Amino acid sequence: MLRAVSFSHQLIRERLKPGDLAVDATAGNGHDTILLASLTGPDGMVIAFDVQAEAIAATRTALERSGAPAHSWQLIRAGHETMAEAVPDAWQGKAGAVLFNLGYLPGSDKSVTTSTATTLTALAAALRLLRPGGVSVAGLYTGHPGGQEEADAVVNFAA
Repeated sequence: MLRAVSFSHQLIRERLKPGDLAVDATAGNGHDTILLASLTGPDGMVIAFDVQAEAIAATRTALERSGAPAHSWQLIRAGHETMAEAVPDAWQGKAGAVLFNLGYLPGSDKSVTTSTATTLTALAAALRLLRPGGVSVAGLYTGHPGGQEEADAVVNFAA
């Protein structure tokens, strides 16, 4: 049986191709951002969002260590709900993948979490970003206050 993260990565690998645009809606420690950058390659673009400076710094370090060319990624210190405004209009409808890992940054302040309202706004924006055949994947974590409500709202949105 595949774990949730492995399964989400499998779905991404099946759809994302070199040269694509990809979005990591919750950069965290940068693990997913590195995966996206490795799949889109030097001719693609990965845009990663996070509200925490610590997460942006960790993701930058991880990308630099991975050897991903700096011209192929952009880090935005803002919530994923700003995705529609932050991603240039020319890229709307062009993303091969938008990836969410909801909850909080592992090893950090557990009071800083994703929320139902911002996540639903970001999911709607993600759908507008996707190209035909693209995929949006959301990992749901219910172990924080409001986490179950957020997960239920995401499932309802997807339905």
